[in-house]
Amino acid sequence: MSDIFREIDDDIRRDQAIDVWKKYGPFFFAFGLILVVLTAGYRFYAHYENQKAEALGARFQSALEASAAGKSDDAAKEFNAIASDGGAGYAVLSRFRLAVERSLVDKGEGVKQFDVLASDATLPPVLRGLARLRAATLIVDTASLEDVQAKLQSLIVPGGTWAGNARELVGLKLLKAGDIAGAGKLFDEIMTDEIAPATLKQRVQVYLALVKAGSKLP
Repeated sequence: MSDIFREIDDDIRRDQAIDVWKKYGPFFFAFGLILVVLTAGYRFYAHYENQKAEALGARFQSALEASAAGKSDDAAKEFNAIASDGGAGYAVLSRFRLAVERSLVDKGEGVKQFDVLASDATLPPVLRGLARLRAATLIVDTASLEDVQAKLQSLIVPGGTWAGNARELVGLKLLKAGDIAGAGKLFDEIMTDEIAPATLKQRVQVYLALVKAGSKLP
């Protein structure tokens, strides 16, 4: 008797399954088709992006080689082109390299390029800070102490990525101006900065020797 009930139960389930398929089968089929199309589209897009990235990488490397060979104008043109039509990563790299190339020919133009990057709100703060630091590096020998301080003051914050480097530039400017105490204070702050690079601290040890000797930069 239990076998009869089992067969009846199986028949009922089979009939229910058939009804469900008749009612929702087309939707299942459509969903499966959409899933296949989306998967294929994603794979095509990923392949396209990989090819594009490889091509941009090759162009970027070629521009770097042109720069190393002294062909600054050719390098600048290529960096500018990559910045215009490249992906987010290579576009940003190319904008920074373009600023470098411009500075090789005209420091003022290089400063302008880095200033544009420093004020670009679409860039991460760490990159905007780097651009500000690079701009200050270009003018540190010719600008006034006040101008250098104004450009770098926003970077000299506790825990700032570029705080140590900014202190170094301002400290050197103070040392050249004869403000031994002011320079020494900034150099001491670098030495106690836990995130300041070891190479920076090695340079600062030399500066501190000048501070202790009471000597200013020529």
